[in-house]
Amino acid sequence: MSKEIELHVGGSFNDIAARVADSWHRAEQGLPVSEDHLTFVDWDVFSSSMTGKRLELLRYLHKNPQASIAALARALGRDYRRVHEDVEILARAGLVEQDEQGLRAGYDEIRTVIAL
Repeated sequence: MSKEIELHVGGSFNDIAARVADSWHRAEQGLPVSEDHLTFVDWDVFSSSMTGKRLELLRYLHKNPQASIAALARALGRDYRRVHEDVEILARAGLVEQDEQGLRAGYDEIRTVIAL
C-alpha cells in the first residue's frame, strides 16, 4: 500500500480547520481516516525548506534507507555537514524519519497544493 502526504503551501487557518473538520466528520461516521498533511505558511518558507538537493536526498532515502547521516553522505557523494543540515530540516518538517534503525523517507508520493 502506498503512503502519501499532502503538502500545502499557503492557505489560511480556515483551510486547515476545514481539513481537520472533514477528517473528524468522516471518523464520526465510522469511515477510515488515514492521511498526512504538511503545511508551509508561504512559498518562501517552502522553497527554503525544499531545495533540489533535499528532494534528491528524499528520493534516494525512499529507495535506500541508510544507517546514518555519514552513510547517506557517502552514498550521495556529498559533504557530511550539508547532508546533516538537510536531514535536520527535512526531519523537522516530518519528511525524514530518524531513529535507532537509521534514516528513511517513508512516503511513496508527496502531493503539493499551492494556494493562490
